[in-house]
Amino acid sequence: MPSIDHNCPDPQLTDILRRELKRQRVKLEMIASENFVSEAVLRVGASVFTNKYAEGYPDNRYYGGCEHADELESLCQARIRKIFNCEHVNVQPHCGSSANMAAFFAVLNPGDPILGMSLAHGGHLTHGAPVNFSGRLYKTEFYGVREDNELIDYDELLAKAESHRPKLIIAGGSAYPRTIDFERFREIADRVKAYLMVDMAHFAGLVAAGLFPSPVPVADIVTTTTHKTLRGPRGGLILCRKSLAKAIDDQIFPGIQGGPLMHIVAAKAAALGEALEPEFIDYQRQIVKNAQRLATHLADSGFRLVSGGTDTHLILVDLRPKNLTGLAAERALDKAGVTANKNAVPFDRQNYAVTSGLRFGTAALTTRGFKERDMDQVAEFIVEALRRPDEDGYLTKIRQRVEAFTQAFPLYPNLDF
Repeated sequence: MPSIDHNCPDPQLTDILRRELKRQRVKLEMIASENFVSEAVLRVGASVFTNKYAEGYPDNRYYGGCEHADELESLCQARIRKIFNCEHVNVQPHCGSSANMAAFFAVLNPGDPILGMSLAHGGHLTHGAPVNFSGRLYKTEFYGVREDNELIDYDELLAKAESHRPKLIIAGGSAYPRTIDFERFREIADRVKAYLMVDMAHFAGLVAAGLFPSPVPVADIVTTTTHKTLRGPRGGLILCRKSLAKAIDDQIFPGIQGGPLMHIVAAKAAALGEALEPEFIDYQRQIVKNAQRLATHLADSGFRLVSGGTDTHLILVDLRPKNLTGLAAERALDKAGVTANKNAVPFDRQNYAVTSGLRFGTAALTTRGFKERDMDQVAEFIVEALRRPDEDGYLTKIRQRVEAFTQAFPLYPNLDF
């Protein structure tokens, strides 16, 4: 493939872009909500569709000149329907949070009761956290995980549903590493006559590959991002039953957004085209294999894993037995060339700015070609860094080894600015 030369004439901007490219190339990207798009997706995301306003939907736009935007959006919709077998999809949300907002607005009124997974137990800000619009606009209640096994407490979920009588129940999270029983959620939602919404942002790629239960047949609304395991650009999607299609679409436009980012819709379509290839299933299988290998190595090295392991791309490590905070561990790993994020663990007593845990993900490294044996080395880098987190010279030596290690997994070799 020829070199991707953006010919940026701004030296200050070029310097920032090049340094960010270098950071991504030489560090181990292990934030569970991040991935690397293909060079094809990068190209499409920078296409001439960035110039086009397309308020509205195919065949019903506010502006003229949208005939190709209509073709593009229809193509993106068709690919989603083929992958997830959904009745309706809106491909315009700018992000997962705006997808969730539109979904809420479609079926709720301010003050309505909702029931979501506690942020402290693996949920997401948009599932009712007090600092978020979802917690500010709605009457929220939360379910969580059992203290003995750190799996979703479905008995608590049922009890809270019966006492709170939510109009909407939300399943899915941002730091829950295990399979979710969507049928059980459906039964509970039906029992209290609630809508069921599933936020599958983290595991959408696994669902697409048939490696994680699909929430689409049982949920009223399914939301997702496109930039995690789906390996697409930063953006969101809403899948729903046909009966909710108009309500959902009206809440995206004109409800909370103006013109869709058509260059990002194009990049979504490109990534979804890749997701339809047989290789995508192999890629998703490797993500899970890598996560489970990393989890095993960390556990064997004396680290406590929340729920004892993982069924997905995501691992949550409880650092309390190590007398180490998530913030301190995140900073130490960064100095060692490993990018991860601090994260609350269930029943955490630290505040959200500090936390007692670390969250790891394997989607990005798998995109670079990492296999199980490579995850053993990654685990060793992590273990070594967290063994002496306060010694900058020691961490610098690990970073140098990480930089040498990553050279075998080139990232965007044809990209320059």
